[in-house]
Amino acid sequence: QAQLAESGGGLVQAGGSLTLSCTSSGRTFSNYYMGWFRQTPVKEREFVAAINWSGNTYYADSVKGRFTISRRNDKNTVYLEMNSLKPEDTAVYYCAAALRIVDYGDYEEYAYWGQGTQVTVSS
Repeated sequence: QAQLAESGGGLVQAGGSLTLSCTSSGRTFSNYYMGWFRQTPVKEREFVAAINWSGNTYYADSVKGRFTISRRNDKNTVYLEMNSLKPEDTAVYYCAAALRIVDYGDYEEYAYWGQGTQVTVSS
């Protein structure tokens, strides 16, 4: 079972950068597919990026070319580097984990979730 904790959120100006981290307490972190999702009060949870155990990455079209997901299995940590941030990137960002995935973009396929970290991009 994975327990996830995100960090790194904050307030940044448009065009700026932030890097989010998500650390797992589980001992089998390398077996998990890891994903990042985001949610605002007016939108349902939205897929951002995912990475599988071998390092293959997947991105939402809205963040492709600006965000990079990566993982350090020796540190039980997944990262989301966010560049060229826009006000519409403002959301609570959640880290998620799953042992099996069919659709990376479907939040219902992820069994474990962090508590979320707020990212606010000012214009």
